[in-house]
Amino acid sequence: MSIVFELATILAGIWALAAWRAPSWAWVTAIAGGLLVWPLLHDVSFWVLTPMWLVFLPAALVLSTPALRRNVVSAPVLEAFRRLMPAISDTEREALEAGDIWWEAELFSGRPDWKHLLDYPPPTLSDEEQAFLDGPTEELCQMVHDWEITEKLHDLPEPVWKFIKEKRFFGMIIPKQYGGQEFSALGHSSVVMKIATRSISAAVTVMVPNSLGPAQLLLHYGTREQKDYYLPRLARGEEVPCFALTGPEAGSDAAAMPDRGIICRREFKGREQTGILLNWEKRYITLGPVATVLGLAFKLYDPDHLLGKQEELGITLALIPTDTAGVEIGSRHMPLSQAFMNGPNRGRDVFIPMDWIIGGQEYIGQGWRMLMECLADGRSISLPALSTGGGKMASWSTGAYAAVRKQFKTPIGKFEGIAEVLGRIAGNTYAMDAARCLTTLAVDAGKKPSVASAIVKYHLTERMRRVVDDAMDIHGGRGICMGPRNYLARAYQAMPISITVEGANILTRSLIIFGQGAMRCHPHLLDEIQGAQQRDLERFDRALFGHVSLLASNVGRAVFHGFTGARFAHAPIDRDEAVWFRQLTRMSAAFAVTAEAALLTLGGALKRKESLSARLGDVLSHLYIASAALKRFKDQGYQTADRPLLEWAMRDALYQSQQSLYGVFENLPVPLLGRLLKWSLFPFGAVYRPPGDALLQQAAELVLRKGPARDRLTEGIFIPDGDDEALAQLRVALEHATAAQPILSHLRNAMRSGQLAHGDPEECLVEALAAGVIDDREAAQVRVAAEARNKVIGVDEFPADYWKEDNQEWQHNSTRSQMADQSM
Repeated sequence: MSIVFELATILAGIWALAAWRAPSWAWVTAIAGGLLVWPLLHDVSFWVLTPMWLVFLPAALVLSTPALRRNVVSAPVLEAFRRLMPAISDTEREALEAGDIWWEAELFSGRPDWKHLLDYPPPTLSDEEQAFLDGPTEELCQMVHDWEITEKLHDLPEPVWKFIKEKRFFGMIIPKQYGGQEFSALGHSSVVMKIATRSISAAVTVMVPNSLGPAQLLLHYGTREQKDYYLPRLARGEEVPCFALTGPEAGSDAAAMPDRGIICRREFKGREQTGILLNWEKRYITLGPVATVLGLAFKLYDPDHLLGKQEELGITLALIPTDTAGVEIGSRHMPLSQAFMNGPNRGRDVFIPMDWIIGGQEYIGQGWRMLMECLADGRSISLPALSTGGGKMASWSTGAYAAVRKQFKTPIGKFEGIAEVLGRIAGNTYAMDAARCLTTLAVDAGKKPSVASAIVKYHLTERMRRVVDDAMDIHGGRGICMGPRNYLARAYQAMPISITVEGANILTRSLIIFGQGAMRCHPHLLDEIQGAQQRDLERFDRALFGHVSLLASNVGRAVFHGFTGARFAHAPIDRDEAVWFRQLTRMSAAFAVTAEAALLTLGGALKRKESLSARLGDVLSHLYIASAALKRFKDQGYQTADRPLLEWAMRDALYQSQQSLYGVFENLPVPLLGRLLKWSLFPFGAVYRPPGDALLQQAAELVLRKGPARDRLTEGIFIPDGDDEALAQLRVALEHATAAQPILSHLRNAMRSGQLAHGDPEECLVEALAAGVIDDREAAQVRVAAEARNKVIGVDEFPADYWKEDNQEWQHNSTRSQMADQSM
């Protein structure tokens, strides 16, 4: 028994030293103490003890003496590391170094500081931002009619364009000193989200100038003259901006960008000067057809060495008025069903002066880093806002529709199959809004969260796709018939747009989230790489042994939490929700260990193992979204009614994370390592289960009836007031259905007791009145609810020749186009 006790004590001591990341002197002291005490407890042979001291003393001396350790251990490791380290291109390096890290780094550490997260103040709109939402944003939503925009005009109406410019929607991110709104990230996000629930075309038109575009770039890098001239004009809408990055041969691969600028001397506005001769071809440029000022990314060359000895100067950004000679702009693309302005542009021998470079000559060659840093806003704010708006609208409308629509004399929301889907819609929407708000906190704190922005861009757009698909399933035929009454179809058609822009989702998932996350969020990996590249032995040594300490700690904690079910993990609160903090801590440690295993076995080849990288990125993403859900639940005052939504988000995140880790275990190039990880991190098997049926029913109930929980979930959307508006009719129908429900239940009870004949309660009102079961007021309420339901379930009808004229015009133009092509 004493041997078992001693062995357990030794293992506990090793675990404690590793788990708490003890410094080298603590390890040396503990091992030396053990070797000294051992002979006092047992009869140990001199021939056994002496070799141990002979091994221990030199090792202790080397490891505890930094200068000696660097020469004996770190120097050879550095050389081996340099041989194994993959080559990193300039564009890759700039992308990796761009932006900041935030909460995602805590999750990568294996020991997240939950108190630090919860101590962030709740995201809150200012009075000015709330007034803008309640005033101009509400008015804009009233002005736009999506069917008219997308079916008839294929553009925003002229009064809407004028209103957007006059009310300074294009200036939300521009400081007040330049005439802008200077909104917070949350304010900017909330405006875009609300407009998106009315018209995606209008939302995209508003969001693009406030995300990746000239205003954002000028704010961070522009010269004083550029800011003073352009920012007031952009804020007032006198200039309509666009930014041209994507070309036919270079989408995500900036290094392949063929657009070129040559430093040369030409005459410009009456005098000869040094400038840039540009040739480019871009496409998919939002606001391009109507832009008055064009931001352009291109590769810059100096073959005549007018600026210096270097010939290839790198990716550079410039701001060009679209009326400049040689600029070809104005044609349109048609992004699926949407009517926002999007199109190609080209430049043929366009000469621009040097002071049109954004930031001036000192920013020549820094364009890719500038773009990567500013891209975080589009990913952090605009697209998550658009996606969350879609989720909220789907929750609001589908919950109401499922409560009103009947099959077999019963609201369809009462069927388990429908409730399962409806609960998933509500749970996803809760998680999406939580992630949206958490990420705006980072931006408002002055961060440019490059990894978090990629997480919310990918996962919120994908969740929007799932939510809208689910909403269409529940609406059935009501959802697939186009017309002004259909509030889902345009969002359904537009989903691939947000999936594609700001970095295609497949590449974002498989290359960026974990690829950039591993470098930026890992506490030591980037320092190791940079130390090796620069042959900085001191920096490399510090990072290497910090990495070893971190790995030992995470292995010890992950295995311990796996065997104990995380019962002893720290939680920042003493409430029922503490269990979720503990489980996320366990998964954070398991993720950290698995990521280290993948990096150690694959090294630089991991970036080519995109499926493994994607799975690891999924784990980090689910942990981030789950963290956001816990933060939201706390910020909203631990609302008991919202617990089903929180629990859905947590169970879904833990289950999805577990499945992704299992996918990594099964596909590591060393199968034995994968099995060892699975057995040690999940010793009792796959313990997390997806949200169960009962939980899905509870989540569905929250959106099936009016109440504070439904209002909190869908807060910030736009619901029109007009009697002819489908969503307004749906709101009225839900109110009447809610009022009629107790009366209908009373009628069913009367049928069960024999007072009334069995049948449809809505069809026995006369009999019920005669029997005194209900009164005239109650009968009228049931009839009003039925009439309101009939309006809601109706679909649009058109004359048989509705599209005939348009088809003839299209065929005519198509034929002319084909003839022109053949003649060329």
